[in-house]
Amino acid sequence: MMILAEAATTAASKFNTFDIFMILFTILILIGVVRLVTQPVKNKFAIGFSIVCLLVFLASDFAMVKEWMS
Repeated sequence: MMILAEAATTAASKFNTFDIFMILFTILILIGVVRLVTQPVKNKFAIGFSIVCLLVFLASDFAMVKEWMS
């Protein structure tokens, strides 16, 4: 019985609760980029800033998922 308890404590999950928030924020930024691009009057600074934010979040999501797989 102790072997099972020890195995349960040593096999730490690579999934973190914060990962859910990272994915949700990425989806929100993506929705914002789509909405900015589809507006009739384009705010180029806002589009550029949101695309940079989206790229940063996509890179961090990629690293996060890569960590899950390893």
